[in-house]
Amino acid sequence: MSDTPSSLPPVQMPPPAAVTATPRARLLREFLRGFSANRGATFAAVILLLLFMCAIFAPLIAPHSPIEQYRDFVKVPPSWLEGGQGRFFLGTDEAGRDILSRLIYGARLSFWIGLSSVVMSLIPGIMLGLTAAFFPRWLDTPIMRLMDMMMALPSLLLAVAVVAVLGPGLANTMIAIAIVTLPAYVRLTRAAALGELEREYVTASRMAGAGTLRLMFSTVLPNCSAPLIVQATLSFSVAILDAAALGFLGLGVQPPLAEWGAMLASARDYIDSAWWIVTMPGLAILISVLAINLVGDGLRDALDPKLKRIA
Repeated sequence: MSDTPSSLPPVQMPPPAAVTATPRARLLREFLRGFSANRGATFAAVILLLLFMCAIFAPLIAPHSPIEQYRDFVKVPPSWLEGGQGRFFLGTDEAGRDILSRLIYGARLSFWIGLSSVVMSLIPGIMLGLTAAFFPRWLDTPIMRLMDMMMALPSLLLAVAVVAVLGPGLANTMIAIAIVTLPAYVRLTRAAALGELEREYVTASRMAGAGTLRLMFSTVLPNCSAPLIVQATLSFSVAILDAAALGFLGLGVQPPLAEWGAMLASARDYIDSAWWIVTMPGLAILISVLAINLVGDGLRDALDPKLKRIA
């Protein structure tokens, strides 16, 4: 009888990594399932991925230099139109530059402006929003009134004013767009943090002795990430539009760099004689912004259920 307990097989406990990885894998599967259910967002994500690949590998994909001028091929139609040249698939502009190559390099510049401006506004926006939510007695009113003043001005007018003060250029364009999109992050972070501060897990963390910084960045902020991700995606498309608008006004990226808004500005006098010079940059802006917005809608639909989970 004493040998019976020793004959039982030992109980094997799963490793801690497997226990912690299971909820994350389940959340990832739920996210992918919810995102893929939106066919428009899935198709837009594929288009956006292709655009990003073109921007990253622009020197390898572009058939010509974006600033090289072919004086013998000025305003040549696309190769698939009558009178076009086989070496210029989308034709050439008023200076004899290959439009396809300029669009590819313009995608690299536009996406870089969008990503940089989103990061430059997201980080201080989160900091200010959390500060306003955690210190409502002293800092909430000054921060939010400043954001209200910034939102009272039209975004493009505010961006033009900032660029007029700092001067035109790539870096100043990113700073201007970051300033314009900052209030949206501050308001969204503050609203999400105030909602999370009323939950039981925050009260339990405080009773356990968690400090203010730990509550802000380890407890509350991870549960506010879903709306911030969606807002960052939508702000990315807004940044591309604002960069194109500043470039069109001559206040953004300066020549000889290829930028979609600047390409539209230089081609507006040739709408009747060479429509492709204006149409191609406009289509590039349209497709990019539409794809980003559709991806943002898909992210919102996929991440909404995650807002209900308790950390």
